[in-house]
Amino acid sequence: MTTDAAFDEEAIEAARKLFARPVAFMLGAAQIDGLPPADEPEVAFAGRSNVGKSSLINALVNRKDLAHASNSPGRTREVNFFRLDERFRLVDLPGYGFARAARSDVKKFQNLGRSYLRGRANLKRAYLLIDARHGLKPVDDEAMAAFDTAAVSYQIVLTKADKIAPGEVEAVTARTLAAVARRPAAFPRVIATSAEKGTGLAELRAEIAEAWAV
Repeated sequence: MTTDAAFDEEAIEAARKLFARPVAFMLGAAQIDGLPPADEPEVAFAGRSNVGKSSLINALVNRKDLAHASNSPGRTREVNFFRLDERFRLVDLPGYGFARAARSDVKKFQNLGRSYLRGRANLKRAYLLIDARHGLKPVDDEAMAAFDTAAVSYQIVLTKADKIAPGEVEAVTARTLAAVARRPAAFPRVIATSAEKGTGLAELRAEIAEAWAV
């Protein structure tokens, strides 16, 4: 499990300032040939449908309406790009797993996300979001296997940590860290977050800033 001690105060403050810079929606790509040029660093957010990707992106940049969040699984059907400080991109990928859409459409937009991950040379790291209330599921194992095969560096981020007791957060974090310990592309830290309460956001910003700088 990680703690705030993973980064010193200087790194935390530098990351806070980075994420306070201007940010704007850039574009949504419905097909792989609609992606923007791979000429700026990117980090991507992946996870099961309704895990809270859009809410987390909004919380990271202190905006309520940058990424459109919904209670309906599968609402993100494009690869959505947000440009931070005119030099860095946050990427919201279509969710996998259950989605309220036709099966053919679900397959189409989920394959789009996988195609992005396989072919994006400027992708610094992917963040795989896991609902802290449920922990890793078999469909998440499939996603991690895909990351490992594609050699895409990824880090587990637990979402909705405010919905369970602190002791449960500690337990699910430890279980998750143990589950990814032997996965070749997994980053060896797990962050528990809450977009609603702000838990873990300072550390996640610092993680992203560090990945961007590499």
